[in-house]
Amino acid sequence: MELLYASCVGVLVACGVYLILRARTFPVVLGLTMLSYAVNLFLFSSGRLTINKAVVLGTGADYADPLPQALVLTAIVIGFAMTAFVVILAIRGRADLGNDHVDGHLGKIEHKEHK
Repeated sequence: MELLYASCVGVLVACGVYLILRARTFPVVLGLTMLSYAVNLFLFSSGRLTINKAVVLGTGADYADPLPQALVLTAIVIGFAMTAFVVILAIRGRADLGNDHVDGHLGKIEHKEHK
C-alpha cells in the first residue's frame, strides 16, 4: 500500500515538474496544480496510512491523527486560491503580451514594430 501511495506521489511530482518547465502558461498552471496535489497527498500520508482507525477521539482505542487532515484541508483552500490567482495572471499576460509564452517573448505584432 505504501509503495503504491509513494509511487502516485512521485508520478504527480514528476508530471508537475515536467509541466512547469513548459513554455506556455496553461501547462505551467496544470503543473502547479499537480504539485499541489502531490504535496496534499504527502501531508496526508504524514499522519500514517492506517485502516480501520477511529477519526474522532474517544470512539476507539486507536485513532487517526487529525493534524495532517487539517493541514490538507487548509492546503486545498490555499491551492485553489493560488490556482485562481495564477490563471488571472496568465490571462493578463496573454492580454498584455499578445501570446502565452512564460519567457516573455514579444508577440508577432510587437516584434515587427521593433525591427
